[in-house]
Amino acid sequence: MIRRQEILSIPQVPLSCYPFGVGNYTEGVAILLQIGNYRILLDCGIADIDCFSPSNQPPANWVFCSHAHQDHARSLLSLHQQFPKLPIYTSDVTAKLLPLNWLEENNTNSFAQVLPWRSPISLQSDLTVELYPAGHLPGAACFLFQYSYNNRVYKIFYTGDFCLSNLQLVEGLSLDSLRGLNPDVLIVEGSYGTARHPHRRQQEKHLMERIKTALNSNINVILPVPTFGLGQELLKLLRSHHQFTGTNLDIWVDGDLPTACDLYLELMDYFPANVQNFAKHQSLFWDDKIKPRMRRVTEVSSRHDLTISPSIVLTDKLSHLQEYCGKSREKWLVLIPEQSKINHSSIFQEFTTNINPKNILVENYLLAEHSDGRNTTQLVHNLRPQHIVFIHGSPNYLADLTSLEELQNRYQLHSPSVGITVDLPIGAQFMQPKVTPQTNYEGELNETGAYITITLPEQINRDPRWQNFADTGLVEARWQGEELVLRGLSQRELLQQNSILRRQLNPESCGNCIYYREQICSNNDSPLNTLKVPADGYCPLFEGI
Repeated sequence: MIRRQEILSIPQVPLSCYPFGVGNYTEGVAILLQIGNYRILLDCGIADIDCFSPSNQPPANWVFCSHAHQDHARSLLSLHQQFPKLPIYTSDVTAKLLPLNWLEENNTNSFAQVLPWRSPISLQSDLTVELYPAGHLPGAACFLFQYSYNNRVYKIFYTGDFCLSNLQLVEGLSLDSLRGLNPDVLIVEGSYGTARHPHRRQQEKHLMERIKTALNSNINVILPVPTFGLGQELLKLLRSHHQFTGTNLDIWVDGDLPTACDLYLELMDYFPANVQNFAKHQSLFWDDKIKPRMRRVTEVSSRHDLTISPSIVLTDKLSHLQEYCGKSREKWLVLIPEQSKINHSSIFQEFTTNINPKNILVENYLLAEHSDGRNTTQLVHNLRPQHIVFIHGSPNYLADLTSLEELQNRYQLHSPSVGITVDLPIGAQFMQPKVTPQTNYEGELNETGAYITITLPEQINRDPRWQNFADTGLVEARWQGEELVLRGLSQRELLQQNSILRRQLNPESCGNCIYYREQICSNNDSPLNTLKVPADGYCPLFEGI
């Protein structure tokens, strides 16, 4: 979607962006920015760089990497190998984290050139760049480009992934540092669309309480996470949160996460002062003398043997889910971050299809590393650009942002598609655009005794999101401030709820016995041993989960 406003005619500088990838789902981000005669590639997170150079020429004059996450940096190594003289710029910490993306290739050399924070650097006599800390991930940067042309300075601000809230290991993007910038163009992520989230500390509190409740019920917890970023945030949180301080508990760190944790320890000087002070008294990660104990998983023949007592596991390998949970007699809670690309993985989908809901629960949790809709619009209003280019988010979420009347009335809004150039003409004065009304659905509410009925028009089911919302015909309602939020319940959630209810109604039934596996009794001392028995069956040798 591209919305344009009428602009009073002035001499125009060639200014446009061409998306090779806009960050829809697992696509990755790669934006070619054209400023005058210069071409700037913003991030390189797409899987294949063949689209860049059919003529075997570098796709840009410079490349700027906002941060080290795979969806922004995946193909930087391939790009560097094909065009070794093409300058790739980033922050100091990002340059150190980038090799984590290519551990399997044994490439630990950093090829990116480092730029300092908050110091304009001349790329050419008429073009400068300046880095601003973006939050989200250690080393993540926003870029301000300033181009001088015809006695005017044109400003383009690219956020990459940003977060206004302070996280465990990185401080949030400071709006105070951006006041007065007034860029002409803002290229900004919209990962969460218009959604509003609780405060970050509330998110952390809810997650810790859920994990603590599971452990108290003798349920192991496994959290699949990326190699770096969220995993280290969780480990720091588990190490320092009052719910777990001093708890006799093992936290197992598997896959390539330990390698990333070791690198984080080398970056201690770059972390916030409170993290550095914490690390002076105890190790940020590895220390068997401190409870809870954080331990590396070395080569083991059977991973599920590690969790004899209720434990927490973090891993970046989805194949480990089956190794830990699939053959274990213990009960497991698999916690998946909302908006996670894990949900789009074929390995994870296969795992959730084949699990036994009696032993394995799969739930989502919110621990946002991106800003929500409220903070996104707050950033926009502080910067006050002429053009806003929304990227990095599902098409529906980005469409929600471009439909906001408070933005439509003030700015030119764009939500580009891959392969389509977006021209960004800059004017001295705006003519207010015609406002396209947001798609709202008016209905009726009736109270009938013990029930409340909400009736909505049938047009609502034409939205492609309706199919997921109405999957089971059941909804969950909750208050969010003064607004009532409705959410459709999935079949997986219903299966989990029904399984829990059946266990509560029959607490000493076979389905709640530790020897009950795939409808077969495995207790050698039971008369039902090796027999197929119903979940609500009973024998005197019952032992609860």
